[in-house]
Amino acid sequence: MRRITARHETWPLKQAFTISRGTKTSADVVTVTITDENVSGRGECVPYAHYGESIDSVIAQIQKLENALAAGMSRDELLEVLPRGAARNAVDCALWDIESKQSGRRAWELAGVAPPGPATTAYTLSLDTPEAMAAAARANAHRPLLKLKLGSDQTLQRVQAVRTAAPDAQLIVDANEAWRPADLQNWLPALAELRVALVEQPLPAADDAALATIEHVVPIGADESCHGSSDLMELKDRYDVANIKLDKCGGLTAALQMKQMALDEGFVVMVGCMVGTSLAMAPAMLLTAGARFVDLDGPLLLAADRRPPLEYRGVKVAPPRAELWG
Repeated sequence: MRRITARHETWPLKQAFTISRGTKTSADVVTVTITDENVSGRGECVPYAHYGESIDSVIAQIQKLENALAAGMSRDELLEVLPRGAARNAVDCALWDIESKQSGRRAWELAGVAPPGPATTAYTLSLDTPEAMAAAARANAHRPLLKLKLGSDQTLQRVQAVRTAAPDAQLIVDANEAWRPADLQNWLPALAELRVALVEQPLPAADDAALATIEHVVPIGADESCHGSSDLMELKDRYDVANIKLDKCGGLTAALQMKQMALDEGFVVMVGCMVGTSLAMAPAMLLTAGARFVDLDGPLLLAADRRPPLEYRGVKVAPPRAELWG
């Protein structure tokens, strides 16, 4: 009979990390372990208050499933009994991991996808003054893809400062819903001149219908507006890029389905993450083939990571070792 545990872990960051909604100094995660005899599988999630989640609420969701999981609940059954979100993500990834270890097959073999290769990941610059963001960009100018967290003011000054400091990098700008439609319309031409490759979630999700009437001179990506497969049809005339995060869609099983649907519907795919450890990033590596943007830099923001961690080799992240996950 399987045993299931869910526990809260705190992982300090190297330095404070700021987006338009606030600042954090640690990654608070829930780690699920499913053990069957002497084999264990693990998954990690990041409960997100913006989506009505907390550490306690996510652990409570998981604990309600203990009997069903102990009796052998499958990943497909999990999709039916838990809504998308962080709790389902951690359980789903733990189920993938234990199935992989019990079968002696890697998770990508079980999923029927090609083995993931090393992927170039974006590196995120915390929201700060233009001068501080320029200094961070200068220190990471060797990276081919930088992601800038932005707020509602000094937008073009911040992007210009980063562009000057990292002239060769592709840039993603992420407002985390901080802009208004007029802001976006006014700033898009300048962002195009600054060679921004993607504007991620510029408007609040409730206001993103306005995107259908704005010319996308820079591609626009959906994050907070895009949680699962069921959102994609409504977003087709608003967004060019779908950011798939395991914590939003509720695990790798759902994410694989969502990725295929996004591609079928003509979206460019981005693979994203919350700020977590290598255990949270590892399953998302199965989504990176064919993704235009990969943003799996969470562990790079931590003061210390799990052992064994994902290997970040220069600007690339390598597939997980079996000891870590899958």
